[in-house]
Amino acid sequence: MIATSQTPSRRQFVTVIGCSSAAALIGVPGFALAAAAPSVGALFAGNVDDRGFMEAGWRGLERARTELGAKTNFIDKVQPRKELLAAALTRLAESGVDLVIAHGGQNNEAAQEVAQRFPKTQFVVTQGSVVGSNLASYDVLQEESAYLAGVLAAKMSRSGTVGHMSGIRVRPGLKGRAGYAAGVRATHPGVKLLSNFSGNQDDNALSKRVALAEIAAGADVIFTMLNAGRNGVTEACREKGARQIGNVIDWVKVDPAVFVASAIADVSIGVFNAVRDLRDDAFKPGIVRKVGVADSAAVRLSMADDVPADVRALIESTAAAIASGRITVPEAYDGPEFPTPV
Repeated sequence: MIATSQTPSRRQFVTVIGCSSAAALIGVPGFALAAAAPSVGALFAGNVDDRGFMEAGWRGLERARTELGAKTNFIDKVQPRKELLAAALTRLAESGVDLVIAHGGQNNEAAQEVAQRFPKTQFVVTQGSVVGSNLASYDVLQEESAYLAGVLAAKMSRSGTVGHMSGIRVRPGLKGRAGYAAGVRATHPGVKLLSNFSGNQDDNALSKRVALAEIAAGADVIFTMLNAGRNGVTEACREKGARQIGNVIDWVKVDPAVFVASAIADVSIGVFNAVRDLRDDAFKPGIVRKVGVADSAAVRLSMADDVPADVRALIESTAAAIASGRITVPEAYDGPEFPTPV
């Protein structure tokens, strides 16, 4: 069972010594009716302690609880299969919350389906691309920081071969791969890219095998878009002397010896902003809200201390060009795939 808290309708007035007294106070200087705290149920198709994408989303939910007073509950450890996601979203909607948040683009189809069955409940997919009469998407543009990661990888590689690793083929991951590949190609067209989707975001034994295979094929810098499975790549890089570029959070602060950079995309912002917008009556279904490098607090590339000054300058000018629209980050990749070792 999902634990829920009773909450009044968001549009109900706060009762202050009876309705007539509240009405009398309206217009008195310094008096304002408080916005009712929304109730929120969130779905995380993974572990909320993965030190990656799912945990970032959970932190956004926690921030909404502590800063906005939202009444929250969540379901995690759900496999990213449509029928399982739909069942979990249905449970959340049936619990009576004001807002259901599905964290991650793997929820696009399931959320669209379930939202139609609960028209009085608002739905959000973070890193999503679906909309409806009671459904919106909040998209922090990982592909823009991934493009910057590609620029840095091409500049820092000594072998002329760089790697990319991800798990499941969801739209944000595919867009991130496309951005990374475009950054590499725009910087050094001759640099070879090894790109792999292993099918699993959390399997460290699998990710280590893929990383070792890419390193054996010449990659000396690997960009990883994984969740709990990132540790396997880190182990492989440490053993073989390769460098890694992380994503979502600042992995350079965690392990600067291995991580030469991190393509930060603070996906917690999508979760928090959705709750804040609902509380403030600013929530608009039917649209996709986007946040990119123009908001450097949300999307940017962090770099280790050993990144040369000229490379840092190039990253800064490239970020400015993306923010201004002078560089358009593509969303599709048509290059070769690196096979997953068995």
